[in-house]
Amino acid sequence: MATVNLSDYKPLHIANADEYNIGIVFSEWNSFATHRLRDACIEILEKEGVKKENIGVFQVPGTFELSFAAMQLCKSKKYNAVIAIGCVIRGETAHFDYICSATAQGIKDCNILTETPAIFCVLTDETKEQSLARSGGNLGNKGVEAAVTALQMIEFKEKLGK
Repeated sequence: MATVNLSDYKPLHIANADEYNIGIVFSEWNSFATHRLRDACIEILEKEGVKKENIGVFQVPGTFELSFAAMQLCKSKKYNAVIAIGCVIRGETAHFDYICSATAQGIKDCNILTETPAIFCVLTDETKEQSLARSGGNLGNKGVEAAVTALQMIEFKEKLGK
């Protein structure tokens, strides 16, 4: 995903978006950010024509658990794309590095081991203020970017005839 503010995105005008099924899995940890990311993601998907009933929303305890949940959703073959939403803020120990690395690898594995695009929408920030800026603050909302990316990856896959 881009590192610029895409909150003012240009509509994609996808003709058959109403046929798409999108899975969203989000972390309850750091909910001040993840709920805002989730809500923006859903809003964009619906604006693009994805039916509300075609958006599966699932909560997990923390960011580390996103990999398992995303893989299960990808393997279910019920979804055209899966979006994993989380937020990790650096603390005083190496825990941050392990969680971020494992989660990124887990979402990457979803993309390599399944036929379902998995979108990484995990904030990995130094401070709570940075997370707020990226979840609806002055840097936009990365949930918007995740929704747009998911739709673009579905279109990419359709162009390949898969």
